[in-house]
Amino acid sequence: MEREEWDERYAGHELLWHAEPNRFVVEEVGGLAPGTALDLACGEGRNAVWLAEQGWRATGVDFSAVALAKGRRMAEQRGVTVEWIESDLREWEPPGRFDLVIVMYLHLPEQTRRATFATAARAVAPGGTILVVGHDRENLTAGTGGPQDEAVLFTAAEVVGVLDAVGGFTIRRAEQVRRQVETEDGPVDALDALVRAERTA
Repeated sequence: MEREEWDERYAGHELLWHAEPNRFVVEEVGGLAPGTALDLACGEGRNAVWLAEQGWRATGVDFSAVALAKGRRMAEQRGVTVEWIESDLREWEPPGRFDLVIVMYLHLPEQTRRATFATAARAVAPGGTILVVGHDRENLTAGTGGPQDEAVLFTAAEVVGVLDAVGGFTIRRAEQVRRQVETEDGPVDALDALVRAERTA
């Protein structure tokens, strides 16, 4: 989906998702000492706002002006400061390095995805952490929800491959994880790919 489509999608809801942070963000980075944080494809900003509440100096980047406006309102309502940047990640370059970079559910064709993940990896400061989570390719046949186009889905191993190509990372966790989703027929598991790595060189 392109910028205009996301703007339209976000405009049709008070919040397209919800105000609580993604469970994997809380689980994987909740114990880290706050520093600078970069949330790429931040959408309505729920993760960036939560990070700011934990003491991080958070920056959220997304190409949807509608989503970022919701993020600004959420941050104001919750009394925290987040730097919001409207930009297309396929063209954007981070202005520096960050202690934490998160990329949550960003789904692009393979070549573009690899380039964007590499940009995210290069934005991690020495000693910093990167967290990438997205719908696993197997979710298409064995899970629920998410994009129905295999070309934009990925596995944890593919993310690790990008980090290895950039170099300097120690993988702390890389696996397929289950996330329970409530449906009309009851709870169903969605399958996600999760990678958390530390820049050690």
